[in-house]
Amino acid sequence: MRRTFDAVPARTAREGEPFADSWWGRAWVAALESLSMDGARLARGRAYADEGKVAAITVTPGRVVAYVHGSRPRPYRSELRLRTFTDTGWDTLLDAVAAHPGHLSALLAKEMPHSLADTARDADVRLLPGGDDLDPSCTCPDHGRPCKHVAALCYQTARLLDSDPFVLLLMRGRGERELLDEL
Repeated sequence: MRRTFDAVPARTAREGEPFADSWWGRAWVAALESLSMDGARLARGRAYADEGKVAAITVTPGRVVAYVHGSRPRPYRSELRLRTFTDTGWDTLLDAVAAHPGHLSALLAKEMPHSLADTARDADVRLLPGGDDLDPSCTCPDHGRPCKHVAALCYQTARLLDSDPFVLLLMRGRGERELLDEL
């Protein structure tokens, strides 16, 4: 299972404007920001994302990868790993979706209801990652956690999540078609 998304275009952002529009996109950004102890790196990563320096993003179970253009001519390969759900975790989540038909309707409408995330969390399945779930790596020489390139990748990933919550479910281990077939 793999999905590759075209580069997200540059955007003009106002000071203090949230990077993500949806509550789940903002939760993704919060996880990134809780991972970092360096606000300057995050600010630079956000600027890179705003400037459209993140190339096509590939999402597979447990990974998000893209090349990010920095100040040097050659882009860096940036990657973010996160835990996938166990089969038991997936069974729990699928049971929760099946028990509430509104959850499935919302997902099909590219929405993620708070109640779905709450139900999953109550069953010890963290749908939305925390900072401790994210494992960044990059080919750049900066050993910050995360570096500005991975931060840019994360900010752009939030925009993908805004438009399609199934991207988050793919990161957690199952693609849209597979999930819908199981439901």
